[in-house]
Amino acid sequence: MKRYVYINDDNLAKDIYCDNRISNRKYTILNFLPKNLWEQFSRFMNQYFLLIACLQLWSLITPVNPASTWGPLILIFAVSSSKEAWDDYNRYLLDKKANEKEIWIVRQGIRKLIQAQDICIGNIVWLRENDEVPCDLLLLGTADPQGFCYVETAALDGETDLKTRSIPSACMGIDVDLLHKIKGVIECPSPNKDIRRFDANMRLFPPFLDNDIFPLTIKNTLLQSCYLRNTEWACGVAVYTGNQTKLGMCRGIAEPKLTAVDAMIDKLTGAVFVFQIVVVIVLGIAGNVFKDKQGRKLWYVQYPKEGPWYELLVIPLRFELLCSIMIPISIKVSLDLAKSLYAKFIDWDVEMVDPETGIRSNAANQAISEDLGQVEYILTDKTGTLTENKMIFKRCCISGRFYGNESGDALTDAQLLNAASTGSADVILFLKVMAICNTVIPVRSKSGTISYKALSQDEEALVCASARLRMVLENKNGNILDINFNASPMQYEVLDTLEFTSDRKRMSVVVRECQSGELFILSKGADETILPLTYSGQQVRTFAEAVEQYAQMGLRTLCLAWRKLEEDEYQEWTSMFKEANSTLVDRERRVAEVCQRLERDFEILGVAAIEDRLQEGVPETIEILRKAGINFWMLTGDKMSTAIQIALSCNFVSPEPKGQILIIDGKTEDEVCRSLDRVLLTTRITESESKDVAFVVDGWALEIALKHYRKPFTELAILSRTAICCRVTPSQKAQLVELLKLCDYRTLAIGDGGNDVRMIQQADIGVGISGREGLQAARAADYSIGKFRFLKRLILVHGRYSYNRTAFLSQYSFYKSFLICFIQIFFSFISGVSGTSLFNTVSLMAYNVFYTSVPVLFSVLDKDLSERTVMQHPQILFDCQSGRLLNPSTFAGWFGRSLFHAIVVFVITIHSYAFEKSVMEEVAMVAVSGCIWLQAFVVALETNSFTIFQHLAIWGNLVGFYAINWIVSSIPTSGMYTIMFRLCEQPSYWITMILIVATGMCPVLALKYLRYTYRPSRINLLQQSERLGGPILSSGIIEPKSRSSLDKDIPTDSVYEPLLSESPSATRRSAGPTQRLDSVQSQSPPHSTHTRKDN
Repeated sequence: MKRYVYINDDNLAKDIYCDNRISNRKYTILNFLPKNLWEQFSRFMNQYFLLIACLQLWSLITPVNPASTWGPLILIFAVSSSKEAWDDYNRYLLDKKANEKEIWIVRQGIRKLIQAQDICIGNIVWLRENDEVPCDLLLLGTADPQGFCYVETAALDGETDLKTRSIPSACMGIDVDLLHKIKGVIECPSPNKDIRRFDANMRLFPPFLDNDIFPLTIKNTLLQSCYLRNTEWACGVAVYTGNQTKLGMCRGIAEPKLTAVDAMIDKLTGAVFVFQIVVVIVLGIAGNVFKDKQGRKLWYVQYPKEGPWYELLVIPLRFELLCSIMIPISIKVSLDLAKSLYAKFIDWDVEMVDPETGIRSNAANQAISEDLGQVEYILTDKTGTLTENKMIFKRCCISGRFYGNESGDALTDAQLLNAASTGSADVILFLKVMAICNTVIPVRSKSGTISYKALSQDEEALVCASARLRMVLENKNGNILDINFNASPMQYEVLDTLEFTSDRKRMSVVVRECQSGELFILSKGADETILPLTYSGQQVRTFAEAVEQYAQMGLRTLCLAWRKLEEDEYQEWTSMFKEANSTLVDRERRVAEVCQRLERDFEILGVAAIEDRLQEGVPETIEILRKAGINFWMLTGDKMSTAIQIALSCNFVSPEPKGQILIIDGKTEDEVCRSLDRVLLTTRITESESKDVAFVVDGWALEIALKHYRKPFTELAILSRTAICCRVTPSQKAQLVELLKLCDYRTLAIGDGGNDVRMIQQADIGVGISGREGLQAARAADYSIGKFRFLKRLILVHGRYSYNRTAFLSQYSFYKSFLICFIQIFFSFISGVSGTSLFNTVSLMAYNVFYTSVPVLFSVLDKDLSERTVMQHPQILFDCQSGRLLNPSTFAGWFGRSLFHAIVVFVITIHSYAFEKSVMEEVAMVAVSGCIWLQAFVVALETNSFTIFQHLAIWGNLVGFYAINWIVSSIPTSGMYTIMFRLCEQPSYWITMILIVATGMCPVLALKYLRYTYRPSRINLLQQSERLGGPILSSGIIEPKSRSSLDKDIPTDSVYEPLLSESPSATRRSAGPTQRLDSVQSQSPPHSTHTRKDN
């Protein structure tokens, strides 16, 4: 689809295209209520609770007042709706501010001041320095005579360096007084979100130009939300407006990610629902049988002789309403609140603040913090993620001669300095390519010093190095470059720029020397794309050896080349280049084909080697996370040798003989197949050995493997703990993430640049580093951090704590619901299986909303181990990765506990108060009191680290329970008048409470004691060490074990312990070797090993 924009003629576009009104709102006043309710009730659990609430309106079957369900349901919906409304109102205020900003435009040849929302397609917009761009504009004129302006794009892509934008060649030379009269048409694509491409054409109408077609690129545009800097004024025509701008198209709500914990809760909820239906059917049948056999004989039960047709459904429906509380109505709100607090803990963590930049960590996604504790694979970029992205020119090879090998720095190499000062022809050509073949902008300060602004850190390093070697890029005036070499000025005109792309992996410029008029093409790029383009007869062996030598040192390499052009050859080529640039469909491919026609027969000048140092703490972070059983994949665009060297430096793989690197290479399907089979066979053989094996694959072989040999490559990915993928494209990075996700592994992708965005968004968890390449990755990620080393704390501390707390909170929510529901079921056996409720409406409402919710929410502060211990013993993350704290086995334990506690409460209550003088409300209040007392002690028992807030929540909630009931008991119409006062005056009531707590908690305490004493887990041992104040030594070495030893090592008679359960059915799926704790080896029980699951 195409769009035609008529310059300075908005009448043709008014009815076709939208205006510039920005709207990020989700709702309007009219549709808020129906739309929000539709979203709320699109979830199964909400539909279920709505159905229950509606059934309770049928007075014949409801055992309690409908308010017991409608009250909590309305409260929960009100809280969710209020949050949505508040967020949407804030978006409305931001939209209103942007829409009402005043902007100068040209309409019908007259300059007017209007609101930004009234801009139409085709209007000419005038901007002054520091103005924000209100919509996507095609630049028509600037204050600069050469047609350049500077823009700040930080709001768009996070990059703080100023970028240059230029007017199209068709607009060059048009007087400023005529700009408001300009007429023409722009043919451009339909609105899209690609902020790096704008493939369009422009034709100006006479008298300006006679309908010639001129190609347009992204460099001719000013995009919405950018700022005009260091330019007095600029004007442009609106091509995309409102929500159809490139930034507007990028906006939107990301698809929610489902965590492993959420998926498990959904499965458990489904199982509970099935169990509930079974219970309802059984009790419904029993109730109808009892009614027919016994109920009709009882004189005080007046059943009609003949009932309606639905009589058999009444008792089952009563039990359905009675058992509906098995699924806790408040669990979603409780989990959402807890998860938002987890995210705030990450935001507030002062130990994750980058001391250099002051950048804090940020949790953009508040719903997946517990997934951080279950990460099994980390896929990481290299440049800017593992390294500092501060490029330093270190060594070079010019015409076969090596510089910098002795001193370690070519810029201090006496031979190179002497060659530059004496005017060595080869060195001069090499330095010219360094200084000219780039997009760097020189900026001269008031003091006369020159600094450089560059989009690429590599280019900045090369230009700075050439300047130190006396080849100084002094000025860039339009297409004219001013070069100063040894105080001799030179000028070059840049005729065409053959831009770098991830497919071409090189950049070239066509320049004309102004003094002689000679034409040259200068090129730089990766060795595999430059060396094959040499003229026949040039020996490139020395340069290939130089590339390999520098790569072995972990340096980034670029090959520099040039060729002299003939005028006829250039003129023929430039017409094809212009034609390719004018196409709207598949422009990038056609331009690349035309570029290849000119990029040939190069003379290789040399190789430049650039150092990119590792960030502080990277090797230590990777080593600790590998001890935690996390597998690492490094995905980089660097050369294979460089990638391997960096991997060894980062502790991705151990050096030989402990480690082994296997290489997958080949250019054809057969070669890749043989290489893959060989590597896979070796990996299978070494699986049972304690050897650190990693495989290396380049982008070409990876493409073939993913397309033709996906199954064996997937098997290799599962068997290997480390992979190094070099020369990969952004799309291949995303494909590898998807491959691991299809194997049901939890993946985390981390990067810092725009080329990492696809990988980050594809992963279960995306982490962006706020680095020198801007904030694109950080903005697209779920979490952003300042440095790679903070990933250790993000996973081990925040991820693990979040998982532990969520596992406890979710299972406890079911436990308290089961407890009250089982008591109701037991009561039905002594009430004629009639579905009568023991508890009244007020008690049920307060139980769910007030009595049991507050204490458990403060479990978000609980820490089973100190942060220091967690960081020293990363192997304890295995329990989170394998889901050992939340699975069907642990859930069954909580189910059994609730059943036992319900029996205790019911039996003791009935035997203590089931005499003639006790009313039913008194018995119900005693049972509720017993439940509250038991739950207070359960929460206290499961709490590992008490704070003042947790004490207030647990014991203060108990006091609050009595305060609320004293107030309700003082209201004559409440139905509980004087009940709590009478109970509290009876010693038998307090004795009953003590008896319930003692009977209910003693077996639990006994099991916990036996477990801690005779079968302690790793965490139990560390807790004991912490409490005794003894030394906690560092963890042992990771020792891989074969899958065959799994069943032997897993204890089959483990005692259930909810928070720290090591369920035999919950084994680790990924290849995580077993860990030993040196401090407790002598008393440690047989420990379970963790192996990857079979696929």
